[in-house]
Amino acid sequence: MKINKLAVLTSGGDAPGMNACIRAVVRTAAFYGIDVVGVENGYEGLINKEFKQLETRSVSFIINQGGTILYTARSEKFRTEEGRALAAQNLQSAGVSALVVIGGDGSFRGAQKLNEEHNIPVIGLPATIDNDIYGTDLTIGFTTALNTATEAIDKIRDTASSHNRLFLVEVMGRNSGALAVSVGIAIGAKATLVPERKTTKHELFAQLRKGVVENKKSNIIVIAEGSKLGNAYNLAKDIKEQFDQFDIRVSILGHVQRGGNPCATDRILASQLGVAAVEGLIDGKSNCMAGVQNNQLIYRSLNEVVENQGQENEEYLRIANILSI
Repeated sequence: MKINKLAVLTSGGDAPGMNACIRAVVRTAAFYGIDVVGVENGYEGLINKEFKQLETRSVSFIINQGGTILYTARSEKFRTEEGRALAAQNLQSAGVSALVVIGGDGSFRGAQKLNEEHNIPVIGLPATIDNDIYGTDLTIGFTTALNTATEAIDKIRDTASSHNRLFLVEVMGRNSGALAVSVGIAIGAKATLVPERKTTKHELFAQLRKGVVENKKSNIIVIAEGSKLGNAYNLAKDIKEQFDQFDIRVSILGHVQRGGNPCATDRILASQLGVAAVEGLIDGKSNCMAGVQNNQLIYRSLNEVVENQGQENEEYLRIANILSI
């Protein structure tokens, strides 16, 4: 496919490594003699024509920066056919031949619609700390968020051990427990509560009683946002009613998990996928996601990606359960 100009945008929640990905797209395009337009504020920027020219110098010194220099925003207008039609018209009037979308599941659904309704070549790059995108082993930003949460909970464990406390630590993840279960294994959690598995209060209390009998000096429970047992504060009340001996504290890590400089793994993944997006479009690929499986670059249909929501976490959940004794 002959491409003279392509556009790149970041959409949905920000993730560490998005800037490294933008940089890779821009510099790969320059290598192949293709102009790049950066779209600010995601799909909302497509509708409002918030375009700016990006060159190799425009993306200098951003590989180590968190967030996204193109900003990101939700767009209700883009959810409508009229909004997508205006976005497509703006791209065409700007001479853009193809689009690279860096984001998560919702961003991919928007890219899929734009391609199907207006035949605009598009490739999605998975960037979300939730690691909940089907068809790729890792998403950009996940490893950095995992490291951030692990470092924070390591510090919490120090104070938990000093005061014989029970900490309930809530991590991000929406409807996915990928981040929570990985954090749980990394910090040696007493229990990990995720949306994919309905752990009952009876089961959780049994685990805690076992720790009491063994005179365990500190306990940390990792909770995903969408846990079926509710949020950390409500669960803390339920535990307190059953265990008077626990000095219970709640810590919500929140948006700190999204911030900070991306780790080396995320910078490399973002760079690899940025190159893959541009070269894929040049080779005629479209309506697909570039990802990595078993250390191999793959391209997978966006239709398949959005129809198969989430990652399977069963093996990690099994490991976490074994190691929590």
